[in-house]
Amino acid sequence: MKTKILALLFLLSIGTISAQSMDKWPVLKDFHGVMSQTFHPAEEGNLEPIKTRSEEMMNKAAALLKSDIPADFRTPAILASAEKLQVKSKALHKMVVAKAADADITKALTELHNIFHEIVGLCTGEKH
Repeated sequence: MKTKILALLFLLSIGTISAQSMDKWPVLKDFHGVMSQTFHPAEEGNLEPIKTRSEEMMNKAAALLKSDIPADFRTPAILASAEKLQVKSKALHKMVVAKAADADITKALTELHNIFHEIVGLCTGEKH
C-alpha cells in the first residue's frame, strides 16, 4: 500500500514539474496541445487527427525552435532536441501529404512523441 501511494505521489510530482515547464515556455505547451490531440487517438488506431493536423504540428514545431526559449531551457541538448522535433515533424507532414502507409505515419508520430518527451525531460531534469 505504501509503495502504491509513493508511486502515485511521484507521478503527480512529475506532472506538476512538466506543467511548470510548459508554463515557463508557452510555445512548448502549444505544441503539446497538438501532440496530445493527435498522438492519443493514433494509439487507438485513429490517424485522422494527425492526417488533418500534420501541417499544424509542423508549424508548431518550427515556432518552438524560433520562440524565446527561457534561459534555463536554452541548453545545447534542448536546442538539439527542438531542432530534431522540427525536422521530424516536417518529415511526418511530408509523409501525410504523400499518403504514406498508416504504419509508417504511426511510427513517425511515435518518434515525434518521444522527442517531445525528451524535451520535457530535459526541461525538468527527469527522464521521460
